[in-house]
Amino acid sequence: MINSVLVVDDSKMSRKLVIRSLPEEWDAPVFQAANGMEALELYHEKNPDVMFLDLTMPELDGFGVLAALQEEGSKMPVIVISADVQTEAYERAITLGARAFIQKPMKPDDVKKVVQELGLL
Repeated sequence: MINSVLVVDDSKMSRKLVIRSLPEEWDAPVFQAANGMEALELYHEKNPDVMFLDLTMPELDGFGVLAALQEEGSKMPVIVISADVQTEAYERAITLGARAFIQKPMKPDDVKKVVQELGLL
């Protein structure tokens, strides 16, 4: 059961698209962060059940967020949503603990497919 969600992207439009794509079954509060520093603050404050994370952001990028979560031993599923589709970016994100990778521009069905594959639905 998902009790809260954290969506992290420096683009407000991208955050809105992710939020609109979340499964209706979740019916959970959604918190938003525009950079990695805000993401970590909200993670500690709100303790979300799942995070959707962009990689390219100001202040602290998605890789930095993943590294911090890994260092803390977080078990929260992180789903990366990024336009950086280079093999190196994908492999680095997965190595740092991302559970899935969705390519931008994303389609609403992409989120549902990934959360089903991860057993979050």
